[in-house]
Amino acid sequence: MDTCVFHQMISIGIESSADKLGIGIITDTGDILANVRRTYKPPHGSGIHPREASEFHSSYIAEAIRDAYLEANLKPKDVDLISFTKGPGLGPCLRVGAVASRTLALTTGKPLIAVNHPIAHIEIGRLVGDLDDPVVLYVSGGNTQVIAYSQGRYRVFGETLDIPVGNCLDVFGRNAGLSDKEMPMGRVIELEAEKGTEYIPIPYVIKGMDVSFSGILTHVTKLLRSNKYKLTDLAFSLQETVFAMLVEVTERALAHTKKSEVLACGGVASNKRLTEMLAEMSSSHGNGVKFTGLDANLAIDNGVMIAWLGLIMYNSGNRTKLSDTLVDQHFRPDDVVVNWR
Repeated sequence: MDTCVFHQMISIGIESSADKLGIGIITDTGDILANVRRTYKPPHGSGIHPREASEFHSSYIAEAIRDAYLEANLKPKDVDLISFTKGPGLGPCLRVGAVASRTLALTTGKPLIAVNHPIAHIEIGRLVGDLDDPVVLYVSGGNTQVIAYSQGRYRVFGETLDIPVGNCLDVFGRNAGLSDKEMPMGRVIELEAEKGTEYIPIPYVIKGMDVSFSGILTHVTKLLRSNKYKLTDLAFSLQETVFAMLVEVTERALAHTKKSEVLACGGVASNKRLTEMLAEMSSSHGNGVKFTGLDANLAIDNGVMIAWLGLIMYNSGNRTKLSDTLVDQHFRPDDVVVNWR
C-alpha cells in the first residue's frame, strides 16, 4: 500500500537589526530546531556603534549559520525558505543579514522572504503564547510601540516620541558607570532596582497615546550626579515610572480595541517588574484579559521569530523579488499588508 509522506516546510531566519545576530530554524508546525545568538558588546561606557556592530556581525555570521544547521541537524539543502530582517534597525547591521540571506538564496536556489522586525516579535509571541488577537507592548533598545491588529494591518496605537525605553535604561546605566559585560544593561538596572527602597518622584510623560523618555533620562541623570540619592533608589524610581507609563498606554489600547489578550515582547519585556505590572493590569481590567510574556530567549531579538514570520508570509502567498531585498531602516509595522490573518 502506498504511504503519503508529509513534508514539513522549514525556514531559516537571519536577524541582524542591532547588537544581536540571531540565526533561527523553525518548521511550519512551530517546532523550533535551532536558536543561535551572538551579541556585540560595545566598549565600556558607550552605546552601540552601527559600523562596529556590523563588523562584528560580518565576522560571526558564517559561524552562527553553521552552528544553527548543526543544532538543527540539517544541511542547507534541507531548508525550504530563507527569511531575513528588512527593517527597522541600524542600516549597516541590517545589510549584513540581507547580503548573507541573498547569498544563501542564490547558492541554494531557495526562495527568500524579507520581513518586518516588530511583526516578527508579534507573530512568535502569538505562536508560543497560543494567542489569537493580542494588544502588543513592544519594548526594546530600539523600539517602543503599542500595536494591535485592525482591518488588515498591524496598527500603531502609541509609541515613543523620542528615545525607546530600552535606550533610556541603557544610557542611565552607562551614566551611572555600571558594567554590562556579563549581561544586558537592562538586566543590570533591573537588579539595581530590586534593591531600591525609596521612590523618588520623577517626571511622568504621556502625550495622548504616546510616551516620551528623553526628558526623564536627563532629569534622572541630574539627580544621579547630585549625589543626593542612592543609585538603587534612582533605578527603582526610573523603572517604576517608565513602566507605569507603558502599562497605562497599553491599558488604553486594550479599552479602545476591546481585545482580551495582552502580549509583551522585545528585550525589555524580559524584565520581571514590567511583566508583573502588565499581569496585574490585565487581571484587574475585567472580562478575563489574558496576559502573556515571553522567555528571554524569544523576547530578545532572535532568528526564530524571523524564520517563523517568513514561513507564514510565504504560505500566505507572499513573495520577495531579489530587487525588493534592500533594507529599510524605518520599516514600520503599519506599512505591511497582513494577508495571513
